[in-house]
Amino acid sequence: MAKFIVAPKLFEIFPEACFGVVIAESVDNQKASSTVTGLLEIQSKTLHQELSGTNVREHPRVAVWREAFRKLGLNPNRFPSSIEALAKRIAKKAELPSINKVVDLVNILSLKYVLPMGAHDREILPGDIELRFACPEDKFIPFGSTESEPVDEDELIYVTDNQVRTRKWVWRQGEKAKVMPDTKQLFCPIDAFYGVTDQAAKAAQSELAAMLQEYCGARTRQFWVDKDNPSVELD
Repeated sequence: MAKFIVAPKLFEIFPEACFGVVIAESVDNQKASSTVTGLLEIQSKTLHQELSGTNVREHPRVAVWREAFRKLGLNPNRFPSSIEALAKRIAKKAELPSINKVVDLVNILSLKYVLPMGAHDREILPGDIELRFACPEDKFIPFGSTESEPVDEDELIYVTDNQVRTRKWVWRQGEKAKVMPDTKQLFCPIDAFYGVTDQAAKAAQSELAAMLQEYCGARTRQFWVDKDNPSVELD
């Protein structure tokens, strides 16, 4: 039975860390939806207006990740969190390309709540999904590549066995387990911190589950992970 497991060491460093998880099955990601595309356009314009003329780095839901990365010894200017990169992109231009329904839905809610959100195909990499610190055997294949590359020692990664799904916590997702039109089973993590983004993460979690049901005909389940509940059974 597959599990999502967060390493105890992470909670030693970040006791306030928490995670909303959406699991989806029987996903229909084949056909485009004009409704979903329209929602993506609306949300892109809304956040563009909100961020226009501001310093994206100072947004509270961006700044919390900059501080987290510093605590991990990462330079957030060199390695911006995925939500910082997305917010900066939208701040410059109120447009985000449509990829597929699932990715679009995740992006809509990531923009709405200014949260890092992921979407992973569970069937391509079956088994446990861990958020842990890297070991020498772990390998990462960047988007659009077929060649694997090593990850840094003790880098915080989303991983199945030794196949890295996402590098540096919420920096960059890889080629392995990316969501495609034929994806049927999903693992969608929403990374957050109590006292800053936990309520937004819970709202995004509920909305994502509902939207995957409505637009992709999926069956969904939701889980919440934190230091008091560091692992959950996904099946």
